[in-house]
Amino acid sequence: MTFPFDEEILSLPFYEERHRTLAGEIAAWTAAHSGLWTDAEAEDEPEKTELSIIRALGEDGWFAFLNEGLNESPDKSVTPDFRSLCLRREGLAYADDLADYAFSIQALAAMPILRHASAEQRVRYLPGLAGGSQVAAFALSEEQAGSDVAALQLRAERAGDGYVLNGSKAWVANGGIADLYTVIARTGEGPGALGLTAFLVPATTPGLQVHDRIQTIAPRAFAHLTFEECRLPADSVLGRPGHGFVVAVEVLDRFRMTVGAAALGFARRAMDAALGRAAQRPIYDGRLIDLPTVRATLADMEVQLNAAALLVARAAWELDEGRRRFARHSSIAKLYATEAAQDIVDAAVQIHGAAGLVADSPTGRLYRQIRSLRIYEGTSEIQRTVIAQSLDLTRADRRAPSASS
Repeated sequence: MTFPFDEEILSLPFYEERHRTLAGEIAAWTAAHSGLWTDAEAEDEPEKTELSIIRALGEDGWFAFLNEGLNESPDKSVTPDFRSLCLRREGLAYADDLADYAFSIQALAAMPILRHASAEQRVRYLPGLAGGSQVAAFALSEEQAGSDVAALQLRAERAGDGYVLNGSKAWVANGGIADLYTVIARTGEGPGALGLTAFLVPATTPGLQVHDRIQTIAPRAFAHLTFEECRLPADSVLGRPGHGFVVAVEVLDRFRMTVGAAALGFARRAMDAALGRAAQRPIYDGRLIDLPTVRATLADMEVQLNAAALLVARAAWELDEGRRRFARHSSIAKLYATEAAQDIVDAAVQIHGAAGLVADSPTGRLYRQIRSLRIYEGTSEIQRTVIAQSLDLTRADRRAPSASS
């Protein structure tokens, strides 16, 4: 059984004994369930594969944290342990892209319900999502509004005691297999970000259609949605009217660090593959790893891996400790870990040479799979903007040299 974590990182004070125990359980689970994603048809039928993975994860308690919402009053937001969520994503990403994707989208889409739903909504939806018998999706992006949440145009107009939705959503993860969508739409309580509301929309709602399932470079379940005279009752509102921007940004702020964790899993697998190749490949009466240029590349990969792991651990620890500026560190972790993972995977392909370009090889799959992490849940460019806006200018003023110095 391969252990997909750095034990030295796990031994640091960022983590507790329960996290180290969980890491072992994750490694054992992925080893025992690899058949879910190594089947020859897994990538040809991503929707079917994801459904199987979600069912298995639910049955084995991977989404059990969602049941915490059933024991809290509706006026209290529930936040699960994000160090555990990050470890789960890291371990699954090391094992397989679709395994990580299935877990992450279910967890992300259910998080707004866990944190903002009424008691009745929690009872109605959380047990099925926790058990994996129901699948959730988060419908936020639109063709003309991706990272700019305030520019969303899907309209939800009041009609009697409910709402009518008209418009579309794009790039919806699990769009074709979800039983329930969290949809952010414009209700007009205010301009821009102030006029958005979150809705819970069952997939069977008349007027909602899955439109154009999307083929991506790494096979995943993606689809566009259309809403045409889609009528919703008043109790479909998640949270309160005009609160949709907060719902969307809050879940993204939290889950960005988990994207960094997934990137770490991909990168660590690429590093392991590169090390194995370099140690075994004969060249010039020696091995590939004997070449100074290759050893330098491996050293750079190791530095990036360590830095990414520490940034992810810090961000998750900040959130679990209730520190107010965790969102800043979440963006830092996502930005660095995803950019570093792209470099590490690319370097692993280079070390493998032509063998690294084979479509179904580990490096070939990683090369396709890693690219999307720098885009979804806020592009690298958006993360740089967020980080720049979070800089403490008063600290800069205090540290600026005086005119006489």
